[in-house]
Amino acid sequence: MKLEQLMEGVPFTLVQGSLDTEIADIIYDSRKAAPGLLFVCIVGTQRDSHTFAADCAAKGVSALVIQHDIDLSAMPGVTVVKVESSRYAMALMSANLFGNPARQMTMIGVTGTKGKTTTTHMIKSVLEAAGRKVGMIGTNGIYYMGRHKDTANTTPESYELQKTFREFLDAGCDTALMEVSSQGLMMDRVAGVHYDVGVFTNLSPDHIGPGEHKTFEEYRSWKGQLFKRCDVGVVNIDDENTAALLEGHTCKLVTYGRDEKADYRETGYKLLRTHDFLGVAFHVTGKDEMDVKVNMPGEFSVYNALAALAVGKVLGLPDAAIHDGLGKCVVKGRVELVPISKKFTILLDYAHNEVSTESLLTTLRAYKPHRLVVVFGCGGNRSKLRRYGMGEICAKMADFSILTEDNNRFEKVEDILADIREGMNKGNPDAKFVEIPDRLDALHYAVDHAQEGDLIAVIGKGHETYRDREGVKTPFLERELLEEYAQQIGLE
Repeated sequence: MKLEQLMEGVPFTLVQGSLDTEIADIIYDSRKAAPGLLFVCIVGTQRDSHTFAADCAAKGVSALVIQHDIDLSAMPGVTVVKVESSRYAMALMSANLFGNPARQMTMIGVTGTKGKTTTTHMIKSVLEAAGRKVGMIGTNGIYYMGRHKDTANTTPESYELQKTFREFLDAGCDTALMEVSSQGLMMDRVAGVHYDVGVFTNLSPDHIGPGEHKTFEEYRSWKGQLFKRCDVGVVNIDDENTAALLEGHTCKLVTYGRDEKADYRETGYKLLRTHDFLGVAFHVTGKDEMDVKVNMPGEFSVYNALAALAVGKVLGLPDAAIHDGLGKCVVKGRVELVPISKKFTILLDYAHNEVSTESLLTTLRAYKPHRLVVVFGCGGNRSKLRRYGMGEICAKMADFSILTEDNNRFEKVEDILADIREGMNKGNPDAKFVEIPDRLDALHYAVDHAQEGDLIAVIGKGHETYRDREGVKTPFLERELLEEYAQQIGLE
């Protein structure tokens, strides 16, 4: 592609060279420099890649995009264009390179502090129940047409994002659904992308500190940018930050929540639990009347489901698809039920700090189990405060705890468990627990000692890689291991 075509829509100044320069691909990692490529010089939080421009020129790159002036005396044969923001330019250039694929699909973006991942999965389930072909990008990775890939960031860098959109389109997807992080907005990863629907879940302090956001207000402001880049905003009317976040919005608004002004309002919910179902049922009123059943527990599931329902309504999906999609949606590692026994309920959840553990256990307590049992550990070479905190919460809220390994890295499991024990003693000196360092043994113990009506939460690790007893890393999918063990012992 000619550089001139690549720069379409990007304000720039040609410093030297020709816009007729042929470009084979875009890079922003100097280690990938090679003839025919264009290197984008980015000013990052840790380093300024303008310092690698000369090296890239020496390796034969055809063009450079710069954000500030640099010495070009040693690079006479390289085309150089200057832009106000190299990150913004790279986003638009990447879209041009891949044929602006986002313009050819229905685009849905979900932002907020909590609930983004679950809400996107719910929306995906509803869309697919209506026959839509969906590509999804978020914390759990990239999913499309039966394929899965991991991502480094919740919202990938703009080049990878546009490349992924192209893959979605080529695979036959008609809809792209993604989590849009505040960092993704602030760092121009989604620059140039216009969304048909933007979704806001909720807001609380997060990602505030060095290299992220300076203040909560700045964090909120960047979240709000999504609603200046979409046609319809589906927003949580109950969140206290909604009005401030929407300041200056340019989209039509559709609201959900419990406020009587909500377009889609929940008017009462009940908890549902059987051996193979742990969820909620509730009635929706407002712009429509509907009874909804969701295969995920807790009050937060009501809000996530309302958001997905509202998106379905905005897109004109049939009620049957909304019912079906919400009823069967499962998110791996997020309150994921493993139905291996009619005697007790066991589930997996990614909770791995004090706040998420307390939230999960509060949710599960509401189902009034015979015993609330928690299988957990903490990562090694990380802050000990997490260990103390999780130990304290589990001692206070669980009836029984099984302490075990959770990616100990270079620390001894026994040392980590000792720290957790200290936290438990602070939370409740009389807390009942057992220590089983080997995580597989801990899972077996939980199943073998389960009592009628127990609710067992296996938290922290979920789907991550596990080092087995022979010291070899193997896929450790706890769901599969639990199902395998249940079959092995003939559990009913």
